[in-house]
Amino acid sequence: MGMATANSGGSEGMELCIFDLRRGQQEGQELDKILFFFPADLPFSTQLSVIGLSEGLITFTRIFSPEAACELIEAEKHSHVFYEAEPDIWMVMVVEKSKEAEAIWRIDALREVLKEIHSLFMMFYGPVREMLEKDPSGGLTRAHLYPFVMDYLSDFLVGKKTQLPSFRDCLKEFGTVQMLTVGREAAIEVQSLVRVLESGAGATHCYSLILFQDLLVSTTLSPDDTINLFAYAVQRLSPRALSSGGSSWSYLRRGSTPSHVVVGPTFATVSVSDQFHNMHATSPSQDNSYHVKRPLQHNRWSKGKDGFLVTDIWGTETGSLIPSTPTIWLQQTGERMYLCAYQYKSLTLILLVPLSSILNGEQGISLVKQQVLENASLKILKVEERLSKGWGGENAYHVSGYRYLLIDDDRNVSRASPPAKVTTLAKESLLAMSKLREEVDLEKSRSKWDNADRDKDLEICIRVKNNAWVIARTTRGKELYMVLERANETLLYASDAFEKFSDRYCGGAFSLD
Repeated sequence: MGMATANSGGSEGMELCIFDLRRGQQEGQELDKILFFFPADLPFSTQLSVIGLSEGLITFTRIFSPEAACELIEAEKHSHVFYEAEPDIWMVMVVEKSKEAEAIWRIDALREVLKEIHSLFMMFYGPVREMLEKDPSGGLTRAHLYPFVMDYLSDFLVGKKTQLPSFRDCLKEFGTVQMLTVGREAAIEVQSLVRVLESGAGATHCYSLILFQDLLVSTTLSPDDTINLFAYAVQRLSPRALSSGGSSWSYLRRGSTPSHVVVGPTFATVSVSDQFHNMHATSPSQDNSYHVKRPLQHNRWSKGKDGFLVTDIWGTETGSLIPSTPTIWLQQTGERMYLCAYQYKSLTLILLVPLSSILNGEQGISLVKQQVLENASLKILKVEERLSKGWGGENAYHVSGYRYLLIDDDRNVSRASPPAKVTTLAKESLLAMSKLREEVDLEKSRSKWDNADRDKDLEICIRVKNNAWVIARTTRGKELYMVLERANETLLYASDAFEKFSDRYCGGAFSLD
């Protein structure tokens, strides 16, 4: 059941495919089911082999679990990670196993990569199924998926190597937002600013999202829409992203990872950029005549003289050189929204205005921006100034002696030790924490379909060979992971240190009393 043929062409280490189980069911039409495949230069016979095996595994596991088909298959040489993005639209990542410790990863972290690809795609283009129904040939869908996924994968490219989430990223969490802690007075000023922003737009269903640096300050969006827009804002719109000319999002590179460290599986022979050039010639039914917007392209956003961010990704208004305002879909309401982003120093404000409320296109959006500047400029200045005064820098959430990850699943929020601090941990400690998190992931997966066990508390403490303690405790939708490398040898000492952290920084949520 291994993927021995998968490395026969081009890139080694990973394959990623997206396919539709409803397509290509008749002999001779099998290629029709392929919507995306990486590496794109693999022979079609190899691509069909990978997808055929995946389809067989999905069909087989559905016999025993109709509501939760295949999620993971561990073969001798490969791990197969499955994600059903939409009904019968599957994403599968096949990663090669390696004896090298650096190529150890958490399966749930890899699945979160697949989930984020789909969520961001939906935010810009809508559901894949709707796009397939609009163009049954599949050409429109492939024309959008290929550049989008390749642009996404480019964020994982470091030099000529691609870094997927590995054990070194065990104290970070995909699919969550990181929030800025603000005092009462600052919170009141932020709320006042939000009211002015949304009322000043003149539309009845406006939404807003505010960031300071790369941290969320305020949102009026649903949790899922907040996660998606927050991810994109940190990737492409934050001051750090604009100044670096690339993505500041990739949590793999938000810290100062030592240059000698190679994280995760690598693509040894074909880079992502090479794959992008190759895909047009090798993709089934690829049609270059489609006009495709590429919102994940690097270096396409800039700050205008009025403070609003501009891009030419969405083209220009008909008959002029004025860039068209970006638009996105909201997952909760299904509405198409104009995206207006404004930046003042470290503060980024995103205002979403329904297309249906703007009757005269770019002229109407220009008036909205003008109203925002007239009504909110002073409040924006005050909020940025107050938040800057209270900002403790990149190490603001560092707790001396602790390396931790705190997750609130109910709110989709996480907080962790600064990446630069995590890199000081010994390799043995990180490997142990990664394995511990795998155990917790497995326990959560087992209880997901059992309502009686959903609120089950869990605690795991492990003593590592280097005398460090790695601890996990979950309770009532919250998770706390901790590494203590300078702890006393006794379990009592480690447990006491954990309790002190819980009492001081988590409101006692993880205390045993």
